[in-house]
Amino acid sequence: MADKKYMDLYKGLKEDIENGKYRQGEKLPSKRNLAVLNGVSIITVEHACDMLADEGYITPIEKKGYFVTDVGAAEAECGKLGGGGAAAMHLPEPRDYPNQQFEYSTWFKTVRKVISDNDSRLFVKSPAKGCEVLRNALSDYLFRYRGIVARPENIIIGSGAEQLYETSVKLIGRGKIIGIENPCYRQIEYVYSAMELKLCRLTMGNDGIETEALNGSEFDVLHVTPFHSFPTGITTSASKKREYLDWAKGGDRFIIEDDFDSEFYIPVRPIRTLYSMDTSDSVIYINTFSKSLSPAMRIGYMILPDRLIGAFDGKLGRLSCSVPVMDQYILAEFISSGSFERHLNRMRRKLKKET
Repeated sequence: MADKKYMDLYKGLKEDIENGKYRQGEKLPSKRNLAVLNGVSIITVEHACDMLADEGYITPIEKKGYFVTDVGAAEAECGKLGGGGAAAMHLPEPRDYPNQQFEYSTWFKTVRKVISDNDSRLFVKSPAKGCEVLRNALSDYLFRYRGIVARPENIIIGSGAEQLYETSVKLIGRGKIIGIENPCYRQIEYVYSAMELKLCRLTMGNDGIETEALNGSEFDVLHVTPFHSFPTGITTSASKKREYLDWAKGGDRFIIEDDFDSEFYIPVRPIRTLYSMDTSDSVIYINTFSKSLSPAMRIGYMILPDRLIGAFDGKLGRLSCSVPVMDQYILAEFISSGSFERHLNRMRRKLKKET
């Protein structure tokens, strides 16, 4: 309930800033006044304001309060995260992970519980989208921990990011030109090149793809890693995200949002996703458990915009999900029991000590 209160307050204040109720340079009401006005605790107000500050909407000034920034010209979210800022966190290269001190005993306890509770259900063929129990668990987790509203029917389970990239292409169509960050994680290039897509390499600036490259190039699909892009370490600013979304409104365009690294964002909670900001039904969100749990965990998921659900049902709906049913049930229980979030919080505390 506390998480919901601070997320509701965060969303309300953000909308007030974007709608001009609070103008650039204006001071927000004091924490005490915001708490009284919204019927919440001061701690809840602090959490909401910390998240707004992390995303570049407000600036805290010691002993004076919170002041609205120039959102349209805001620099990188999370305190200028690109290039040696807090977001870099000295993280390893993508898909090259340290010992995360994973609590194997908790996982094996979950395995035993799943086998005991489900028996014959573990030997039933998985639907194309993945088992309902896992999609429901992910839907609840995404709202609770990430503030992402995703219906279970929009969530697709797959065996890792590369397969989900391929699924995206099958749904959007192979005859497209795809814009990718330059530089980017090489495996992204390999997958799209193997599927014979034309690549359009878009130069990265300080807070994301340069505006000239975004608006001056011909491509139909944009693949971006808004948080901690590899190898630059750049995190896309709030204003740059709006540029991406504005681009997507022009014609039959899509954005593939690769969010592989954001669960370990340190200051408060993972930052807002393009999928959550999208109003044109154009963003495909992709994430995996390779970083958050283990590189051996070949399970990922994508959230499809509503306008691609019919395409999935028509093109891929008769296929079986590639992730074993038992693995799906185990992960679902691990998430639903709260063990996954406790693991994330433990790892975030560990990373914070190391940075």
